[in-house]
Amino acid sequence: MTALTTPELVAIDVTSTDRQAVIRQLASLLAAAGRVSDLDGFVADVLAREVTTATGMPGAVGLPHAKSAHVTVPSLAVGRVPGGVDFGGPDGDATLVFLIAAPAGGAEEHLKILAALARRLMHTSFRDAIRTAPDADAVAAIIAQEVVPA
Repeated sequence: MTALTTPELVAIDVTSTDRQAVIRQLASLLAAAGRVSDLDGFVADVLAREVTTATGMPGAVGLPHAKSAHVTVPSLAVGRVPGGVDFGGPDGDATLVFLIAAPAGGAEEHLKILAALARRLMHTSFRDAIRTAPDADAVAAIIAQEVVPA
């Protein structure tokens, strides 16, 4: 089984504070890793999903996600956004963004990833560990250990 995330899918210091730009930056990591076959198509799918419902979560977290024909393997790209970006969260701008990419036919896989990640995100200790991890390798290791789709 392919790892949900790898260090190449982690952006430690995202400087943009524009939601679309942050989504594109994280999606670009997925495309560069061969996990997304069409960057523009995938970004369009994510943005279409964003229009239907805000994906901001408690704890200053953005959780954009999409099922897309352009996704080759279920994946998670992670970005730390020190300046914050508006995902419509209940407690303001997101400083952590988790972009879930699932293949179009992977409804069950998509929900498993979303549920596993959401369970961990409820814990301040998990969010703090991601925020304070020294590098992309450490972030990917925390995700691999803590976010295990059932």
